[in-house]
Amino acid sequence: MKGYVVYDSAFGNTQAVAEAIAQGLKPIRAAAVSVTDFKPGSLAGGDLLVVGSPINGWRPTPKITELLGQLGNGKLRGIKAAAFDTRVRFFIHGDAARKITKLLTEGGAHIISHPTPFYVRGTEGPLRAGELDRAATWARNLASALEQKATP
Repeated sequence: MKGYVVYDSAFGNTQAVAEAIAQGLKPIRAAAVSVTDFKPGSLAGGDLLVVGSPINGWRPTPKITELLGQLGNGKLRGIKAAAFDTRVRFFIHGDAARKITKLLTEGGAHIISHPTPFYVRGTEGPLRAGELDRAATWARNLASALEQKATP
């Protein structure tokens, strides 16, 4: 099993979270990959795909949305998936992770976690204190969920 943490990042915050998630996914071989560098053909059945985006106009970035559109129509069958976003803590905000999860599901992926937000201070960041640790913990929980599903 390989793991791909695919992200788009405007100010580096989503990239930092993606890298923390990739490191936290051990013992799975996982890599954080920019959406512009990700090759959808590299996915194989049983792989893990984690997708992250900053909230952009109440939704994922256009690049993430375009990628997930390419992976629609059942192309994600056999892939385990999860989604996250980076956002400002406000009383109202978009929810890119939930929209990403919906697109992953429509592509046929098996969702292994609730959509998860990570918080930045202000529009450009930096990340709030403790968010990278929280991302690594979330990744360990993802890896644990995968192990439990693999155990008969």
